[in-house]
Amino acid sequence: MFAGDLHPTCQPISIIPLLIHSLAQSQFVAADHSRVWDFFSTPHNLNVITPPEMRFQIKGDPGPMHEGQLISYRIRVAPAIWVNWLTEIRHIERGRRFVDEQRLGPYRFWYHEHTFEPGDGGVLMHDHVTYALPFGPLGDLVHAFWVRRQLRHIFEYRCNAVDRIFGVGP
Repeated sequence: MFAGDLHPTCQPISIIPLLIHSLAQSQFVAADHSRVWDFFSTPHNLNVITPPEMRFQIKGDPGPMHEGQLISYRIRVAPAIWVNWLTEIRHIERGRRFVDEQRLGPYRFWYHEHTFEPGDGGVLMHDHVTYALPFGPLGDLVHAFWVRRQLRHIFEYRCNAVDRIFGVGP
């Protein structure tokens, strides 16, 4: 047998290309750092910063955020289309950053890092999401025509909701 030859009982592996996308957003919040951290590190507050048409529903009571925590929720992605989503809080640096990763849900891959930088008169928050869709080229087509726009809408809504909750800075 030569290098590169497959064993007679082995089948070739099909490799599906994975197009990675990212989204980044920063927002200054004119509020006390501990107040901002407490709000974002409380899973139930996701309800307040998610567009109402998504009808975001956390399943059960996740309690305070901690590393390894699994948060199960359900969202409406389109009329009459509901998706269950399970994320895990993977990393926490109290007061500074946390990361949630999808374990089950609509994405093939989802990694969302939240950072909080205290500064004069408030907190500079950064979100960086790295994600990929399932279904290969079809998923990329859906991304181009719908998912990218939907994610921008969600994060724009979130930005406006945060301004309403904490007030707009000077």
